[in-house]
Amino acid sequence: MDGVPLSHHESSHHEPRPVSPSDRRVWLKDPLGIHTGADDDARGGVVVAGSRIVETVPAGADPTDPVDEVFDASRHVVIPGLVNTHHHFYQTLTRAWRPVVSAELFPWLKGLYGVWAGITPRDLELATTAALAELLLSGCTTAADHHYLFPDGLENGIDVQVEAVRRLGMRATLTRGSMSLGEDDGGLPPQRTVQNADTILADSERLVRTYHERGEGARVQIGLAPCSPFSVTTGVMRDTATLAESLDVRMHTHLAETIDEEDFCRETFGLRTVDYLESVGWLGDRTWLAHGIHFDDAEIARLGAAGTAVAHCATSNMRLASGIARAVELEEAGSPVGLGVDGSASNDGSNMIQEVRQALYLQRLRYGAAAVTPERALDWATAGSARALGRTDIGVLAPGKQADLAMFTLDELRFSGSHDPVAALLLCGAERADRVMVGGEWRVVDGRIVDLDVPELIAHHSEAARRLLARHA
Repeated sequence: MDGVPLSHHESSHHEPRPVSPSDRRVWLKDPLGIHTGADDDARGGVVVAGSRIVETVPAGADPTDPVDEVFDASRHVVIPGLVNTHHHFYQTLTRAWRPVVSAELFPWLKGLYGVWAGITPRDLELATTAALAELLLSGCTTAADHHYLFPDGLENGIDVQVEAVRRLGMRATLTRGSMSLGEDDGGLPPQRTVQNADTILADSERLVRTYHERGEGARVQIGLAPCSPFSVTTGVMRDTATLAESLDVRMHTHLAETIDEEDFCRETFGLRTVDYLESVGWLGDRTWLAHGIHFDDAEIARLGAAGTAVAHCATSNMRLASGIARAVELEEAGSPVGLGVDGSASNDGSNMIQEVRQALYLQRLRYGAAAVTPERALDWATAGSARALGRTDIGVLAPGKQADLAMFTLDELRFSGSHDPVAALLLCGAERADRVMVGGEWRVVDGRIVDLDVPELIAHHSEAARRLLARHA
């Protein structure tokens, strides 16, 4: 674990002891506020050793065992590292593109497919790094990306993303997406953006066998993710389900995002979206769905009984006027509910703490303020999101869990006069974490990402975005 600035460091009252770096015990002491996602009293802070949390400390108490370092967290609100369950990293290159600024989903996609078809491996590297960096600065430690775009020259797109995740020191579930139903066959995407089934399935298996890590503390995991009912054949959906079961990995797709999609499923398959999901072998607890807005009562009950998770993307759903997901009812029916920022061309940002605020407010419009508390929204973005990704080692601050956490200060004018530190993060609009830890390692220190030149990244990323639009023109 990296050291801390002298202004944040004080000597422990315990006798020093010789320890290896992997066994070094650090007490994040007496935070200004803390939300653990668990029932323990942790107002005295948490103790980290190696990659894990080893103790939560009650208010006014000391750790039960000696510590090697004390970090004064009295300026910080501490929460579990935020977990983003749905994104399209490549879309950071097409934020706020004028022709689709006021379009809804289908015309928005039709307008952008041709632009995205020109993305190069270097473009994807920059786009992925920009998305991950923005997420990390917002307190996000684990991100799921849905990459379904593999035009000529970008066949190894997921390999590019793996390297970017490793450089940033984050965790990620990178999903091998796919599109196989082009315009010529009644789908939405242009033919140059689709692949055949054999190519999709072979590359899916290659990626899982090459990169997928299992067990606690995994940094890179691979999921399988046909894009949507309107861009993938039923054969690819069924074969993907079979492959995912044989490889024991999770499955992800867009579903029930818009009424247009519902109409497409009725006209093309003669089924509503959840009936379609079941018909291709996807209605189960291996699956998490992006958006999940347009479900009726019976469908919510079926999804809950199956344990199928939903990634609620509040900002994107508002941006594209898609609707409001029934997140509370889904959760109460048994579906894990997580949060996702969605693509940076339908959200136009990758800020996870802002996404929690948006989810809080959007869900209050449906269910009222009392039913959707700041703590519940934070739980969607942490423990709920972890469950959606099939993980039990992250998402809460508790002994034995991975030491993934985000620390925010309340020193800005926007927080002046606030009283409840945890609620203030959302109600007063926190935007940027002061410190972020992933697996016991500081990845953000004093609001800056360790070992990343952000101004240089912005310059290269912005130039890549300009070149991409110039190629399209």
